[in-house]
Amino acid sequence: GGVPRRASGRRGFLLAAVVVAAATTALAPASLPGASARRTPAPQLHRRAAALLGSGGAAAWGGPLPAAAERSRTDGYEVQRPEREWSASLSPGEYFVLRQGGTERPGSSTLLDEKRPGIFKCAGCGGELFSSADKFNSGTGWPSFAARLPGVEEEDVNPVQMAILGSELRCARCGGHLGDVFADGLLFPGTPAFKTGRRYCIDGAALVFYPQDGTAPVRGEGPPPAPWNCLSG
Repeated sequence: GGVPRRASGRRGFLLAAVVVAAATTALAPASLPGASARRTPAPQLHRRAAALLGSGGAAAWGGPLPAAAERSRTDGYEVQRPEREWSASLSPGEYFVLRQGGTERPGSSTLLDEKRPGIFKCAGCGGELFSSADKFNSGTGWPSFAARLPGVEEEDVNPVQMAILGSELRCARCGGHLGDVFADGLLFPGTPAFKTGRRYCIDGAALVFYPQDGTAPVRGEGPPPAPWNCLSG
């Protein structure tokens, strides 16, 4: 047993992504109709890349990571609330991801194996973000999609950075952090991402799934990690 090739984490495809960066250049800068994009002043090594490069992969990742995004999550967004209201209305995990730009532990979301038809909405404001038709199993430990709905805002970066480091995704209504998008879809043959060239890697805690059949919504935040017991083995 080693770690499976597709289970090496959100950034586990960094080296292979360099190879496909040129092939996906035409795909990366494309904008969806009605979707928004904002340019950041300079590229940066996102927190997930730094963690996985330093630790050797998601298997060595012991917990959630703090944020790297510095741009305001309130300026210019339709839904604005004082931070104390966000903190009161969201669970600690949801607040950490959506409002603080954090990253949940891989493999922790209740939505990883969700396969029913429906819509994934923002856990903060209810904005529609992703369709179940675009969801696929990336093996990274985070809910993944091949495309986004217009309610998702995408950081505008150069194609090579998108392929290797990704670009941040936010809810276009409230500015909540969702995850990152990578132009490495060609690394996932047999999935919808292979056709779009994109992999939208999302923190489940940012999402609420609304099944098409009208049954109860499912929040994406997983249970807290079990306490470590030094006597258990």
